[in-house]
Amino acid sequence: MATTSDIRNGLCIRYNNDIYKIIEFLHVKPGKGPAFVRTKLKSVTNGKVVDNTFPAGRKIDDVRVETHKFQYLYNDGDTYHFMNEQDYSQIQLQKNALDTPELMKEGEVVTIIINSEDDMPLSVEMPLSVILEVTHTEPGVKGNTATNATKPATLETGASVNVPLFINEGDKIKVETAKGTYQERIKE
Repeated sequence: MATTSDIRNGLCIRYNNDIYKIIEFLHVKPGKGPAFVRTKLKSVTNGKVVDNTFPAGRKIDDVRVETHKFQYLYNDGDTYHFMNEQDYSQIQLQKNALDTPELMKEGEVVTIIINSEDDMPLSVEMPLSVILEVTHTEPGVKGNTATNATKPATLETGASVNVPLFINEGDKIKVETAKGTYQERIKE
């Protein structure tokens, strides 16, 4: 048993007869009244995100988990295939267990959280950022850079990201996986 002071991003808890992963939290101590913890929880079974507020000091039922490094192999429809880097065993996960499947390219190494009680995979944690190639974008208009203007770009995985006007097709860019936003251009 844990309490609300143990809440952190990535913690898996049992709540409403389901297992949820905490994706956001905020400890709030108002001027009047008791303190509380505002959380955003993502169900690891169906991918649904719910907001919940726990009173400070409340006991929460945490789930014991193990993390393992897996390499993303391929997907067929909504089923994604991964290989364990240590023993080369393979597992399949459904698309809703992944946070940002559109940013994963084949060969990407991810961390999979596995419930230690029944060895069921709970969720997939992407690296903080990934480097992807731009496959399609409109050319930027010269002189249109007075503001932070952006344009849509399609990446090699099929994802669409807004990028600055100076990005061209064939450029490699770093994308933040948590928000799915452009970070920087990678020089080769």
